[in-house]
Amino acid sequence: TDRARFLGRGRTIRDPVALMDGRPLSDTVGAVLDPVWSLRTRMQVAAGATAHIVFATMVAPTREAVIALARTCQERASYERISALARTRAQAGLQQLGITTVDADLFQALASRVLYADPSMRADGELLKHNTLNATALWRYSISGDLPIVLVRVEAQEDREVVRQLLRAHAYWHGKGLAVDLVVLNESAAAHAQDLQTSLDELASGSQTAGPGHGGIFMLRADSLSAPERQLLQCAARAILFGLKQGSLEQQVERARGAVAELHPPVAPRAAPPPTTAETASPLPTLEFFNGLGGFAGHGREYVTVLEQGQRTPAPWVNIIANPDFGFQVSESGAGYTWSSNSQENQLTPWSNDPVCDAPGEAFYLRDEETGELWTPTALPIRIEDTRYTARHGHGYSRFEQNSHGILSELLQFVSWDDPVKISTLILENRSPRTRKLSVTGYVEWVLGTSRASSAPFVVTESDPASGALFAGNPWNAEFGKRIAFVDCAGRQSSWTGDRTEFIGRNGSLAQPAALRAGAALSNRTGAGLDPCGALQTAVELAPGERVQLTFTLGQAEDRQAARNLVARYRVLDPSALLSQVTANWDQILTKVQVETPNRATDLMLNGWLLYQVLACRMWARTAFYQASGAYGFRDQLQDCMALNIARPDLARAHLLRCAARQFIEGDVQHWWHPPGGSGVRTHISDDRIWLPYAVAEYVSVTGDLPVLDETVQFLEGAAVKADQPDAYFAPALSAQTGTLFEHCVRAIDCSLANGIHGLPLMGGGDWNDGMNRVGYQGKGESVWLGWFLYATLSQFTGLASARGDQAAAARWQAHAAALRIALQDHAWDGAWYRRAYFDDGTPLGSSGDMECRIDSLAQSWSVMSGAADATRQRRAMQSV
Repeated sequence: TDRARFLGRGRTIRDPVALMDGRPLSDTVGAVLDPVWSLRTRMQVAAGATAHIVFATMVAPTREAVIALARTCQERASYERISALARTRAQAGLQQLGITTVDADLFQALASRVLYADPSMRADGELLKHNTLNATALWRYSISGDLPIVLVRVEAQEDREVVRQLLRAHAYWHGKGLAVDLVVLNESAAAHAQDLQTSLDELASGSQTAGPGHGGIFMLRADSLSAPERQLLQCAARAILFGLKQGSLEQQVERARGAVAELHPPVAPRAAPPPTTAETASPLPTLEFFNGLGGFAGHGREYVTVLEQGQRTPAPWVNIIANPDFGFQVSESGAGYTWSSNSQENQLTPWSNDPVCDAPGEAFYLRDEETGELWTPTALPIRIEDTRYTARHGHGYSRFEQNSHGILSELLQFVSWDDPVKISTLILENRSPRTRKLSVTGYVEWVLGTSRASSAPFVVTESDPASGALFAGNPWNAEFGKRIAFVDCAGRQSSWTGDRTEFIGRNGSLAQPAALRAGAALSNRTGAGLDPCGALQTAVELAPGERVQLTFTLGQAEDRQAARNLVARYRVLDPSALLSQVTANWDQILTKVQVETPNRATDLMLNGWLLYQVLACRMWARTAFYQASGAYGFRDQLQDCMALNIARPDLARAHLLRCAARQFIEGDVQHWWHPPGGSGVRTHISDDRIWLPYAVAEYVSVTGDLPVLDETVQFLEGAAVKADQPDAYFAPALSAQTGTLFEHCVRAIDCSLANGIHGLPLMGGGDWNDGMNRVGYQGKGESVWLGWFLYATLSQFTGLASARGDQAAAARWQAHAAALRIALQDHAWDGAWYRRAYFDDGTPLGSSGDMECRIDSLAQSWSVMSGAADATRQRRAMQSV
């Protein structure tokens, strides 16, 4: 039941390791991170004989019910009986909707156009290209834009038959769980528009799924929409149909089927490549803490993975490379993704979150123009087993080395320190005895949003006539729709395509792209309504021993002219100088504090990598392999910024003010929010707001920057979260009220002083552990850990209040801290360690009597860190952990 065991690391469903060499399945079950069902049976089929085997998938309310159901499926006649029942039920359902089996087949064919990006029934590419509106323009018609849209344009009474069929199709899809918004656009001449509208409304009123909302039916008059809105509807629709002048519904769908077959004919499977001659491997680099797959090099500044034949890392080994507004993630295989401004909301290329396959959304290809051999300079998407792949992850860059087919390749990737540009330099050296003619292709799959599935139908690609770079935009993206993404090969590209289906082929893959078969050429096709990608190709000829360097750039700018400016700028800048700037800046940050301990492994992590992780990954990128957040977490990045108080106090200071600006006038804060718009979640979580005064006090203590307390910051305003709701997601308004950073901290503290019956702080919707959201959701549960944390914060901030002359606040907080310390001593101790919390009904959590969650590390460690606990109990608690 483990997908990783079935597929194998770095493999896909096309070549699972479980089907190699006749090896057996593992026969293992249980809790796994990535579950599958995999069943196998073996049989012999005599010549001319027929064998039947049935695989059944079932679901039931209980384990016992599933087992009973499974037993019935083991009977020989079960398949025929179940199939007959299914046919009977399906026919009854069709009869209820007034649908024939021919209709159902037609509706299924139309549904495929709804589910998949397909230009055959969409608006013309020129119309798509010139649309400037997004889903928000549909909201006034109660159309969310979140669901696929089927649009039918009618102009006469006789067109009602097509509408009637589509209403039945909508009901059929609804019954199958496919949510679709059906929009009927009345384009009749003004004199007859109302009569037709009345007829259409009568049709809709009789529909079983009529009415606005998700999966709704919308009858609109064209003369009530503006011209841009009519254009938007056509651009948003996955399928556009017409009245009888364009033929019956069946004829229109059949024409689309033929158009697809003509546009994307099947591609024959690629023949297996001829075996390559193993290249002489260079000596292994000397690595510290080498574990057979990787180790540290360059005095700890690089982590190097070395993959020999059959070797793969247990999980993707990634580097996060970023500047404050742009970055990418790359694994030891070369797979990863790129984002701009927000690593979740504005992904330029796909984030996979697949630790088994590590599917790439970006790739580079090398093709020998004489032999047709195709390979990649990284371990994915084409893996050559008899070749060594070396990946070096450094501070601000990653480098990939490979030697095969007589060509030594070195791919270096990094991000500009100042601009939203990813730079990839590819060095090729001919180590064979003959002149080599190669084509080099760079490839990206465009997302330009949160997911490829939702944004691909709206991405528009073009070869920019002014720069020659390949541009892409997504006007459907409400927040980033005016931005232009680009790929460029320093102007060397000789051919290109913006059509992914052309590049990989129908049912193809990046491991065997159809467009890179021997003798194939890119079509230079771009536009709207395609399956979007960006592929650039250039030619290289290398004499024996000759080297060449190619530079590819990937980025995004605010608009078209800004994109052209970046393309022009990075065609003339020296990549080596840009990399030197990046590494010099990282060295300046990461060497500010150096430690030496008796443990070399500790030194390697502390002297560079941990701080690099804090800044590049946590503060700037806010993403990783397992989560592409893009958001600022109020507590999360406040904790992170404290690590920058010495190395980059300017960044820590800026983030304190950024977080203060996410506080409501009542004193609570957004649990997390998305830049740049600020939409986020307001909750009942109790600890978030206290991290602001805690981090401010720590910053002032380290830097001595008292003036920061007088910086003025706006508050937020918005609806309070109801008591029976856990949270609310919305975009709050900026309040007219402002306050100094000190005043923001005062509000955060003062709205956190409510206690429960044990004198401990209320848990609310959770404290540092979000998973404890049900401990105090009724408003009575209490948190022991929060008691330690609040005590530590009050102890530090009381001194700042006194120094500013706010004696009333200082006295109030001193008294509360003293009472809190007594309550912790009286009600938090369990006998050998400190409890974690009290539920709403007063039951303790983290007690020796609990079967689970008996002891919580946070409550013990913070009893020491806060200084509030008795020293004897501190020692006993830490020994218990």
